[in-house]
Amino acid sequence: MIDVYQKLDQDLAALLQETFASVVESNVARFFFSSPKDPEHGDLACNAAMMLAKAEKTSPMILAEKIATSLRQWAAFSSVEIAKPGFINVRLNTEFLCTELQRILAHPKDFSHSHLGAGKTVNVEYVSVNPTGPLHVGHARGAVFGDALSALLQRIGYDVTREYYINDAGVQVDVLARSSYRRYLEALGDSSQTFEAPLYPGEYLKPLGQTLAEKYGTLYQGAPESEWLELFRREATTAMMQMIRADLAALGVVQDVFSSEQELVASGAVEQTLDEMHKRALVYRGVLEPPKGKKPDDWEAREQLLFRASEFGDDIDRPLIKSDGSWSYFTPDITYHRDKLQRGYDWLINIFGADHIGYVKRLKAAVAAFSDVPLDILCCQIVRFMENGAPIRMSKRQGTFIALAELIDAVGKDVVRLHLLGRKNDAHMDFDLELMRQQSLDNPVFYIQYAHARCHSAIRHAEAEFPQLPSLDLEALVQKLSSAADHALLCKLAEYPDMLRRAGHALEVHRVAIYLRELSKALHGFWNYGKDKAELRVVVRDDPIQTAARCQLFAAVKLVLADGLALLGVTAVDELR
Repeated sequence: MIDVYQKLDQDLAALLQETFASVVESNVARFFFSSPKDPEHGDLACNAAMMLAKAEKTSPMILAEKIATSLRQWAAFSSVEIAKPGFINVRLNTEFLCTELQRILAHPKDFSHSHLGAGKTVNVEYVSVNPTGPLHVGHARGAVFGDALSALLQRIGYDVTREYYINDAGVQVDVLARSSYRRYLEALGDSSQTFEAPLYPGEYLKPLGQTLAEKYGTLYQGAPESEWLELFRREATTAMMQMIRADLAALGVVQDVFSSEQELVASGAVEQTLDEMHKRALVYRGVLEPPKGKKPDDWEAREQLLFRASEFGDDIDRPLIKSDGSWSYFTPDITYHRDKLQRGYDWLINIFGADHIGYVKRLKAAVAAFSDVPLDILCCQIVRFMENGAPIRMSKRQGTFIALAELIDAVGKDVVRLHLLGRKNDAHMDFDLELMRQQSLDNPVFYIQYAHARCHSAIRHAEAEFPQLPSLDLEALVQKLSSAADHALLCKLAEYPDMLRRAGHALEVHRVAIYLRELSKALHGFWNYGKDKAELRVVVRDDPIQTAARCQLFAAVKLVLADGLALLGVTAVDELR
């Protein structure tokens, strides 16, 4: 389904290809209309003249006038002006905008869908927290970002698989098993248990200890570790993943695939990956240079099996098998990504925390060594959670973290999601719990939900005033939605599908949140105009035609707000209590 912005961009591409020899199929996507930063300049702007000036060997202003002459013939535009150094600014006519309004109302379930992704398969891996305890507030940003990004990519036509990688084969899971064993002994009445580092002392393991005691009784009390370690690993990992899934569900995050590192290792996939790397000459035996900052006498030169990562964009080559014969932590990760490639995805996306930024180059190198399938790795910066003006400190190992479930209980799922999605994923941000509890215009969730509720309220009052509101054709809409306030709201509505395509292409979910705030601001502004000017109210006494036109405008705003909130996993409410 094509929207008005998409049609304009297609027509612009055709015009430029017909007019300029330097515009060909391979670069035509560079040219499009966009919303100017200052609305005083127009409804849309085009910088094609400046982009073409070098190739066409002429002045941007001359090119701009040539393009503008053609654009002035387009029925969509009420005016076309040029401005230095070569911008083309246009105003959209009301009929064109009302056509988009009618399209939204006629297709309430799919007006924002597009085919940009053309059904290509995308694997989005996110969260992937070690299964050593419940999720804490530090995990929330990556969870909601990955979930909303997946929804956005689906909306623009990609076939998305949401995935969680369970790191259940590492040393940390042995530590979890030993910590769980001590809670098991506690549940059997042994009060002498201590939890010195590196054990996990968190209270969250007590219910697991009780379950193990009820299930196995005294069977493993005093038994050597070799008899219970593997069993307790499985029991503890299963219990932690159940807890993690419950936390994610409370946040509105549901993933399609949960891949186990332990199962991958047990299948022999790591050995198969190493064999394949040998066959492709991707590895060699060598000695790495000492890390920067290490004194020579601190460094032990040792021969290892190394991956030629530097040939694929990494800074250095990376060890795969250490001198003691064990795998490096990187080797199973290469295997896991090779497994994803073998599943046939067209595109891989990983969502990492800020502490994994240094891991990006080596993982991209590993994927590039096996395939030309693109891998994008997006890192979520740290969120500073504030309470009463002071930051909340947390440590999972010490058992002093703030559980994600506690945060959701304190402020609600909608608040957590929308606030964390309100800024670019790699930007630092603060989360003020006190502010997020308030029902005020400073709270972005309240601000947007209030706009949606206002639309609902206005339409309800209009229907009460005029039980038989007429259905309007395009001509009537154009006549009745002719004010500057109507025009501004219509323009903002028309931006929505185009904004989704650009946000999805850039992998920037925060653009959706910003747009919803802007649309809400436009709606609240329109509402305030009506306080002073009766002709700008939704319900205009003695004028059912005007009232019907405004109801259609507000109904479209309501649809777009609800659609955008749904993409972000936030509830659109009809009434605020």
